[in-house]
Amino acid sequence: MSLRAIILAGQRPGPDALCDHAGVAFKADIPIGGIAMVERVATALRNAGIDAPFALSGYPEPKTGFVIVEGGCGPADSALMAASDGAFPVLLTTCDHALLTSDMVENFVAQSRASGADFTAGLATEAVIQAAYPTTKRTYLRFADHAVSGCNLFYLANENALEAIRFWRVAQDFRKDPLKLARTVGLGLGVKYASGRLTLGGAFEAVSKKLGLSAAPVLLPFAEAAIDVDKPSDLTLVEAILAARD
Repeated sequence: MSLRAIILAGQRPGPDALCDHAGVAFKADIPIGGIAMVERVATALRNAGIDAPFALSGYPEPKTGFVIVEGGCGPADSALMAASDGAFPVLLTTCDHALLTSDMVENFVAQSRASGADFTAGLATEAVIQAAYPTTKRTYLRFADHAVSGCNLFYLANENALEAIRFWRVAQDFRKDPLKLARTVGLGLGVKYASGRLTLGGAFEAVSKKLGLSAAPVLLPFAEAAIDVDKPSDLTLVEAILAARD
């Protein structure tokens, strides 16, 4: 598969509760079933036909099988630095996507390319997630037609897509406050979101217009695509899912 893969692996300085819980220094190295999370991500990418070595952004030391690239001040800044320094298209994901599979990658890339958009973001609907894991807690953006959760999968078809990452860098502090996030695009969009009249497609159309690019959502049929490892309870859930899968 002809594209460049970037894995975000930075973490905030200071103590990390998840790393302390797992007994490792770096989040990327948290073992699940005896395999580091980032290695599980790399395996999914390789099995999807993406050529290694993969760029590993923000990891603080050399790591076999990866090209280490400098991280920035937060995930959006790191993504912008890594994606700007090389060829397109780019597949962007994170080191804590321990449930990532080649099927997810192939489905996401195929839909992204078929859309013809400069930038796509992978999403899973609440209906898909709750049907499979009714007790899991995810952050949802609630639109008129869908409630969706992010899947830590982004496709940058060309250099125009970097405008979406620049926007993410500005808006990332509002990711858990959908109303404020909508208002960063425009007051009218915020009002429309608050009144429950904004569709998912309408939101991406508004962002596209504001940023001067074409952006599209990609809805994935995999509940696991929206489950990353941010806290000990996530780790417990992912361990149980992988044990059942294996």
